Amino acid sequence: MGCPTWLGKSRVAVHNHATSIRGHHRAYILPASAMTLPPDIMPTPIRAPVRVLAAAVLLFLAPVLAGCGEGQKQPAAPPPPTVTFAKPVKRTIVDQDEYVGRFVAVDAVEVRARVSGYLDKVHFQDGQVVKQGELLFTIDKRPFQNTLDQARANLALARSNFAFTEADLARGKQLLRDRTISEQVFDQRSQAFRNAQASVAANEAMVRQAELDLEFTELRAPVAGRIGDRRVTPGNLVTGGTGGTTTLLATIVSTDPIRLEFTFDEASLLRYERLARDGMDVTGRGNTAVRLKLIDERDFSHHGRMDFVDNVVDRATGTKVPGSAPYEALLVPDSAIGTEQARKYLLLVGPDNAAMQRYVILGDIVDGLRVIKAGLAVDDRVIITGLMHARAGAKVTPQEQGASPQAGGPQTKTN
Repeated sequence: MGCPTWLGKSRVAVHNHATSIRGHHRAYILPASAMTLPPDIMPTPIRAPVRVLAAAVLLFLAPVLAGCGEGQKQPAAPPPPTVTFAKPVKRTIVDQDEYVGRFVAVDAVEVRARVSGYLDKVHFQDGQVVKQGELLFTIDKRPFQNTLDQARANLALARSNFAFTEADLARGKQLLRDRTISEQVFDQRSQAFRNAQASVAANEAMVRQAELDLEFTELRAPVAGRIGDRRVTPGNLVTGGTGGTTTLLATIVSTDPIRLEFTFDEASLLRYERLARDGMDVTGRGNTAVRLKLIDERDFSHHGRMDFVDNVVDRATGTKVPGSAPYEALLVPDSAIGTEQARKYLLLVGPDNAAMQRYVILGDIVDGLRVIKAGLAVDDRVIITGLMHARAGAKVTPQEQGASPQAGGPQTKTN
């Protein structure tokens, strides 16, 4: 390779300097491998100075070539990357099992008429909240009012007949003692009295039934809750009674309180039974507290209590209930976890400030931190920032993060 300068002078300047030493006669500077000068180009008396000049030129060229070689050296290595580390957070947590459930009303009632007739009025707006006993529908009352009036008239007739037979029987008793009538006639009067008495009872029952039918023409809310839409509009015939062909008028469901039903598999039930034997009942017999969230919510902010467990196990099925006793766990920021195919790992700062890879077993997220079930010690220094510049086995410049979060009371995590 060529060298552009030598001691601040160009290659031509060196050549001219050598020429001036010879005494205004041109001298030839040959390569270092052949620096012997021909005898015919300069006088014999000055041959020795030329040899000295050639040696000087060679000595001068050596530092120039050495300087050119030094310019090709590699630049110095950069300093180790700066990373931030933090020690794992130690907390007492409780495993939580998460299930998918569905809301069902505690009370759900189909509003159906008990008597048949034409629908007269509707007294509610579709979808409104109704109170227990509030009037909902009215069936035409006129036929039922007529039936009631007829039953009351029959009852009055029966009571009048009863009064006559009662007085006739009293007279018959006196006549029988005076031997004025025979015993047969007296028995006939006694029978008439008993028949009149039974007729009064029967007509009283008919009056009560007619009153009930008239009352049933007003359909009232049996429970408090939200009513659906009306299924029948006024003017239509409504079929009532206790048979299977009655007309559905509307439905009412209670809204407060509300029940959530969910299923869990047989393996979970066995685990809960083992926890119950250890003194922690999560199967509902101890009125276990549960937390819920809606489908568009992030946190389990609704609270309830498990009050019932069915006596049938559904092995085909796969809300959130406590799934373990409280235990100590280590937590790290979820962003510090790396993935290598199917395995998860953390980058730690080793004793010699070299990054080291540690495979771990993950738990769940609690308050934004990931639970580490295995592979991490409480004194490990976990790299949480600068992960893109850190490599396993390479030196790093560690800087500790600010104060770690304080360990609080028992926390919960979800599966």
